[in-house]
Amino acid sequence: MITVSNLSFNFGGQLLFKDVDLKFTPGNCYGIIGANGAGKSTFLRILCGELEPTKGEVSIPSTVRMSVLKQNHFAYEDYTVLDTIIMGNKRLYDISKEKDALYAKEDFSDEDGIRASELEAEFAELNGWEAESDASKLIQGLGLSDEMLYLTMSQLKESEKVKVLLAQALFGNPDIILLDEPTNGLDIDAVMWLEDFLSDYFGTVLVVSHDRHFLNDVCTNIVDIDYAGIKMYVGNYEFWYESSQLIQRMIKMQNKKNEEKIQELQNFIARFSANKSKSRQATSRRKLIDKLTVEELPASSRRYPFVSFDMDREPGKEILNVEGLCKSSDGKVLFKDLSFRVAKDDKIAFIGNELAITNLFKILNGEETADSGEFKIGVSITTSYFPHDNSKYFDGHNESILDWMRQYSTDQTESYLRGFLGKMLFSNEAVFKSVNVLSGGEKVRCMFSRMMLFGSNMLIIDQPTDHLDLESITAVNNAMQSFKGIILFSSHDYEIVNTVANRIIEITEDGFIDKRCTYEEYLQYKKEIGQ
Repeated sequence: MITVSNLSFNFGGQLLFKDVDLKFTPGNCYGIIGANGAGKSTFLRILCGELEPTKGEVSIPSTVRMSVLKQNHFAYEDYTVLDTIIMGNKRLYDISKEKDALYAKEDFSDEDGIRASELEAEFAELNGWEAESDASKLIQGLGLSDEMLYLTMSQLKESEKVKVLLAQALFGNPDIILLDEPTNGLDIDAVMWLEDFLSDYFGTVLVVSHDRHFLNDVCTNIVDIDYAGIKMYVGNYEFWYESSQLIQRMIKMQNKKNEEKIQELQNFIARFSANKSKSRQATSRRKLIDKLTVEELPASSRRYPFVSFDMDREPGKEILNVEGLCKSSDGKVLFKDLSFRVAKDDKIAFIGNELAITNLFKILNGEETADSGEFKIGVSITTSYFPHDNSKYFDGHNESILDWMRQYSTDQTESYLRGFLGKMLFSNEAVFKSVNVLSGGEKVRCMFSRMMLFGSNMLIIDQPTDHLDLESITAVNNAMQSFKGIILFSSHDYEIVNTVANRIIEITEDGFIDKRCTYEEYLQYKKEIGQ
């Protein structure tokens, strides 16, 4: 158990949160959410003792072992993968090394023998004899080969190091696990394995994540950092979001049919708690939701950007026809004989080799050429492209956001552009900020603003959620769902792929798979064919 009492924290003169009183108990997974800069990672660092609070205290029983997902991927370069994982239980690692050093001594004394027997007893109590097999199970669950256990960390790719550090955090059944963005850099199979691992975990888990599907699957509670406070709510992220949106509408309509809005919210609570497919929460948690009152549900200060794609013209019958496209890079085949025809209602998610997908999108947008094959875009089709790497649009540019947007707009007036940018959360003096100093998330919002100005009927979108917070990801997801035209896209966000796509094209080493279905249906299909 973690008990937080009267906790406050100031950073650089800014109050992040104050007077926080919370309890985190075993058997629950707590999703920590909040706007960028609200203090999510800071809160985890206070809980693990890395930062001292300005006021208040965090109490954790001395017998409890806490494990934290490390963020420095290069901190263990000289260690083997096995040793790095076992360091997740520092006491076990220290015992193992002391034991090895004793047995390596040439002048092994009686005192050494006594000490060795003490270490052996504690080593067995900590399941030291199963440490290697436990480490092997963890990295295999995350999609790595157990042969990697004996490599040094310096021999691994960064994506593999990410998985090893996650295995370190999960190793040895810690009582408390703190995870800051654990799904970053993970493939979908690894994310699904982690979801299963955490859903059944006996201990206390706190996780910061921008992956909504992950938060929905594993969380029993949401801990929201907002209004310079931290509040805990029963339920997963979807429940928090839906109830938060209803509360916002109630606040805006306080003098208009308030009683009807309260009834709408109570109906929502009842409907959610009866729907077992919404999450994996325990029955006891559903009973708690049944008892919730309107006053116990969240209101949020966070703002969502307005993302909406409108078509200037309807697409004709001929959309896009791809025939036998081939592309290699650095001597490696990215795709071969790729052929597909796009229909009028298609929203196609491309999955698999990310480099291959990015090159395909560049070819379709005219930025790359195929080695062979051809494609034809219909005469009625207009396209907007969201690239994975947007640096060429900003690097070396000194103009303001306002002037940057003006070059893409038919309406050049400042009032129009300021109104447009305001919807994308660039208000007041922010519109005069130079585009070459924007954050990653601000650049992404600029790129979406640019796309929205074009009125295209086919969107090509490559990894749109990198650098975005939960609010912006939700806005992009809703816009893609609502768009009446054609979308070709790739995304790391499970929820976007599953709610937007009606067709999946997977680019594999052996070719490609093209199937008209949702993402969940596609995953089930892969399971049925044993892939």
